[in-house]
Amino acid sequence: MKTQRVRIQRRPVHGVLLLDKPVGLSSNDALQKAKWLLRAEKAGHTGTLDPLASGLLPLCFGAATKFSQVSLDADKRYTATLRLGQTTTTGDAEGELLLERPVTHSAERLGQILAGFLGPIAQVPPMYSALKHEGKALYAYARAGVTIEREARQVTIHALNLVESAGDRLVLDVVCSKGTYVRTLAEDIGEALGCGAHLSALRRTGSGPLDVAQAVPLATLTEMEEARREALLLPPDALLQEWPAVRLPADEAGKFLSGMRRRIKLADAPQVRVYGPSQEDRTVKDLPDDDLGALHDVLLGSAHVQAGELIADRLLSPPEVAALIALTQRSEACMPVPQNESNRVSS
Repeated sequence: MKTQRVRIQRRPVHGVLLLDKPVGLSSNDALQKAKWLLRAEKAGHTGTLDPLASGLLPLCFGAATKFSQVSLDADKRYTATLRLGQTTTTGDAEGELLLERPVTHSAERLGQILAGFLGPIAQVPPMYSALKHEGKALYAYARAGVTIEREARQVTIHALNLVESAGDRLVLDVVCSKGTYVRTLAEDIGEALGCGAHLSALRRTGSGPLDVAQAVPLATLTEMEEARREALLLPPDALLQEWPAVRLPADEAGKFLSGMRRRIKLADAPQVRVYGPSQEDRTVKDLPDDDLGALHDVLLGSAHVQAGELIADRLLSPPEVAALIALTQRSEACMPVPQNESNRVSS
């Protein structure tokens, strides 16, 4: 007799969940579990972590998915553990051993090698990666014993600090640009040392302004009641917090949401986050200008400023704005716009 599956009633959920992904689970599996736990209609993650890796995985729900590319493009931070003296077929601990060599470097030599990897470097993407060739992932070719020629890519290593060095174990704190393969970095460092290396463990500790210290382990999320899970959601603008903020009065906010360009007394800026008052027009108009900052703001979308015009890039829909206003009224989860970076546009 077949067991009847319980049907989950999906609902609109808006916000960013910082998940601490466990080892052994793919990023998509972690996303689907969190999506099921929150009963969310729409969700996506902002950068794949291999099953071998753990750590920060920002998950976007509802309106926040419109800004997921911001997190995808952000610099990342990792704690990388290298096993020196051994190279593997995959560049990590899951592969078969290819070659074993003695580890004989000095502390001084190690420091010189690490310094040489700082700044812009060229990386050849590994065969065991999800990059596509003729519509097929490279790892599929690799598993079939086929090697595809790959072009080197430019990435940037912003910081490469030694955390621990003991025998054949090397632990590094890495801050890098998007697109960096830490497995390849580990292999290249090993070759520069003359002993070879592979990545034995990897933990993502940061993505842009987001830190793993804010993240919730999946096991903990699973044990929580639904209301507590919802309380962990950051507002969608958590992904945009490093951008300048622009506040529009109620009449201008409505026009901006319709896609109309607005005149604004600001210098050109490639990326800004735009807010409007969450209260009704009558309430806003009854307040002096100096008191507008005391109101809770609601995110309207992202934009850029060019030649004195505020031009929309990604806009929230009216239902999404209404949902964020409701969340603001129920809790203090939404981040206020700092006074020193907000701007009011006169109508």
